[in-house]
Amino acid sequence: MSDSAFSLIARAPEDPILGVTVAYNKDSDPSKLNLGVGAYRTEEGKPLVLNVVRQAEQKLVNDPSRVKEYLPIVGLADFNKCSAKLIFGADSPAIQENRVATVQCLSGTGSLRVGGEFLARHYYEKTVYIPSPTWGNHPKIFTLAGLSVKTYRYYDPATRGLDFQGLLEDLGNAPTGAIVLLHACAHNPTGVDPTLDQWEQIRKLMRSKGLLPFFDSAYQGFASGSLDADAQSVRLFVADGGECFAAQSYAKNMGLYAERVGALSIVCKTADVASRVESQLKLVIRPMYSNPPLHGASIVATILKDSNLYHEWTIELKAMADRIISMRKQLLEALLAKGTPGDWTHIIKQIGMFTFTGLNAEQVAFMTREYHIYMTSDGRISMAGLSSKTVPHLANAMHAAVTRIA
Repeated sequence: MSDSAFSLIARAPEDPILGVTVAYNKDSDPSKLNLGVGAYRTEEGKPLVLNVVRQAEQKLVNDPSRVKEYLPIVGLADFNKCSAKLIFGADSPAIQENRVATVQCLSGTGSLRVGGEFLARHYYEKTVYIPSPTWGNHPKIFTLAGLSVKTYRYYDPATRGLDFQGLLEDLGNAPTGAIVLLHACAHNPTGVDPTLDQWEQIRKLMRSKGLLPFFDSAYQGFASGSLDADAQSVRLFVADGGECFAAQSYAKNMGLYAERVGALSIVCKTADVASRVESQLKLVIRPMYSNPPLHGASIVATILKDSNLYHEWTIELKAMADRIISMRKQLLEALLAKGTPGDWTHIIKQIGMFTFTGLNAEQVAFMTREYHIYMTSDGRISMAGLSSKTVPHLANAMHAAVTRIA
């Protein structure tokens, strides 16, 4: 047998986030806790399929007229229409004036990739600025799409809050027309969001410099419990009549992780431009994956089109958001009760699925080794992976890590 054509290939490192789960699965300790992956868990630590999703699926299964034909390249029309309304608001002038081109994509990752490839082909400025830090997949997605990636200051480790001055300075120094990636809400990994007043200042600066906003909206409704509140940043930019991109994911807010349901919307200056933009998006998608899958988009469209299901969804969504907020309070209280050194109030000031604890890589390694608690080495923990039963275990580990390792 001759050697494989790939015998010299190097083994790739584990994905830093998914690798946490691989290590967790190998651990046989009963007290082990996985706070690495961004997926919601119930108080019992179990994955959750929303009741409203089960109802929608039942409706779809019971409909004998449903077939398995290919969707159009741009996806399910009802899904696209409802998705644009969800993020921009049903009364958005951009929607009423047909200035929005929306295509169904493979969740948030796919939406970002399609948007990135479109920009690399059709936009004059090939640089995208992403916050530091940001989700680990962002730089890879945009680089592979053909854009040049730079960063702007976002998180201030000293305050465990927003480095607003640094952000304004870096965007102020960005070249005219540069693309700027913005987390619509519940910034990943820090959980730190600008206030509405700060968003308005960001908008003014970006519009004055002709910077192009590209929103990543992975947590609408999941951060505050309100779909409208979590879309305010995006709507500010649409209200001024300017152009912007928005990538949406239904992984978190409908719990449709494995269904890979997302949308990319591009708000344009005119209906004619939007129509031409859509025609070019098709040319990006067709050789990439031809057309998107039907099932997940049908679930979303069924829920968004039915006022009863939609109402029930908002209740279930708020319950998930409220449980995460409650975990933040419980963790802070447990650390205060132990007298853990340092200021931990950032835990309740941050929002969404993640908390950027401020723990360093050594402290994280200690907690994994001694307490079987798994998280990414930057100290990010998924609050959704916590429960009232596991908060004391985490607080004990954090207390030990902080007091024993500087």
